[in-house]
Amino acid sequence: MTVTIKDVAKRANVAPSTVSRVIADSPRISEKTKRKVREAMKELGYHPNFIARSLANQATQVIGIVMPSAAERALQNPFFPEVIRGISKAAYEKKYALQMSTGEKEEEIYEGVVDMLQGRRVDGVILLYSRMDDKLMKYLQKNKFPFVVIGKPHQKAEQITHVDNDNYLAAKEATQHLIARGHERIAFVGGSKKYLVTVDRLSGYEAALKEAGLPYREDYIMHEEFLQEGGQEAMKGLLSLADPPTALVVADDLMALGVLKTLDEMSLRVPDDISIVSFNNTLLAEMSRPPLTSVDIHIFQLGYEATKSLIEKISNPNEPVKRIIIPHRIVERFSCDYYRKK
Repeated sequence: MTVTIKDVAKRANVAPSTVSRVIADSPRISEKTKRKVREAMKELGYHPNFIARSLANQATQVIGIVMPSAAERALQNPFFPEVIRGISKAAYEKKYALQMSTGEKEEEIYEGVVDMLQGRRVDGVILLYSRMDDKLMKYLQKNKFPFVVIGKPHQKAEQITHVDNDNYLAAKEATQHLIARGHERIAFVGGSKKYLVTVDRLSGYEAALKEAGLPYREDYIMHEEFLQEGGQEAMKGLLSLADPPTALVVADDLMALGVLKTLDEMSLRVPDDISIVSFNNTLLAEMSRPPLTSVDIHIFQLGYEATKSLIEKISNPNEPVKRIIIPHRIVERFSCDYYRKK
């Protein structure tokens, strides 16, 4: 059942016109009344239509950045500082400021963004992730609020402007890079399957194995958090197998650092004992020992193009939906070698 302004007014024990003024953030309404009405809105799950408030005439010149998890965890991964650097460059060029929204849980992230939009603190938002069945994405679509996704939306991708890589092809090529060097026991280390980037990269890995006539083994698939600890846990699991892999496709440089740490603890050498192709080509890939062969996805460009597209949508609500694919390339270093039979 749809919640109306009258329902909110009844819950807050005020007139419907007062609720409308609170939604418009009228200075004529006291802060005490505003708090009471907003609490009633939250309890009832009432979210006003932002477009109806003529946001175009009340621009903030601020863009909201939505992180996939708490900032102190997400920012451990070099992907996020680099993508934010791209966002900052494009925002600065058009004189936009940035505001970040984070949360420990998905519901906290959702509520934080809803509060940010209800308070009219931003003109549009950039989601730095794409989850399966994302409640926030559906909410933004329903309310016709300007937003852009970095990643491929799970549903209605043709209706949502997004900037992404061809993660399927990139992972397929990374796997083929190892197959071409004689490896047959190749494992995949990725993040949570609730993220589309993991799903696409896993599909590309599987396709490369299939084309080469190699078996797809469930015990060679590891899903952990996109952190160093995630890579450590994944590698421990793979090394516990009766016939561990001779090569890995690792979906993130920071995870690969954890993989290297575990291998070092077990006195196993890269690439002599095991070969690795990683993803993102961050500074970590260059500085690790050995330096990692990594798929460069041009992270800065992802953030830059997403911000340009969002500002275009803010300036022109009728701007056509865009699907921007940023090219990738494999940067060869010293973590891959030809398979040597032991």
